[in-house]
Amino acid sequence: MSKKRVEPEVSLFYPAPVVLVTCAREGEKPNIITIAWTGVACSEPPMVGVAIRPGRYSHDIVAASREFGVNFPSREDLEKVDFCGVASGKKVDKFERCGFTPFEGEATGVPLIKECPVNLECVVTHALDLGSHTYFLGKVVAAHVDEDLWQDGALKVWDAFPLVYLPPTAEYASLGKALGRYCLSKGRI
Repeated sequence: MSKKRVEPEVSLFYPAPVVLVTCAREGEKPNIITIAWTGVACSEPPMVGVAIRPGRYSHDIVAASREFGVNFPSREDLEKVDFCGVASGKKVDKFERCGFTPFEGEATGVPLIKECPVNLECVVTHALDLGSHTYFLGKVVAAHVDEDLWQDGALKVWDAFPLVYLPPTAEYASLGKALGRYCLSKGRI
């Protein structure tokens, strides 16, 4: 099959995990922003990154507070997730509007979302201005998981119904079924 070069250059990276990033600055209401430009950056120590446009309300909050929460929503909250990505926290209290229950992180005090099955508390170690986005690299200082999703020391990912975003088509999706495990080919090499 032949290939076509796409111009102008664009990241066709897909799927992208969908997370709700939470943040707060003293004296202000906490905020939620939907982010799909996110991912694991390091295993030891555990670090994740989130990319936020400088014009977004949450950008300055994360830059000033140097901490953020990463909350993994389930598919049943899709409309709320989308709302948190298009509405401005300057104009609306997203916790109140979406009916999300905030709970304070134990290690940072950053607000987290109780309805999300997995929550990470992160402390910013680096902020990289990359162009259209600032990439905030955060060290995970605490992780929280719904008790019914934690079994034998592992997360029951399929029961959390994680969301992904497909940038080329601007669609959300939920993950399907497992197709194999890491080291699937180990016996073949």
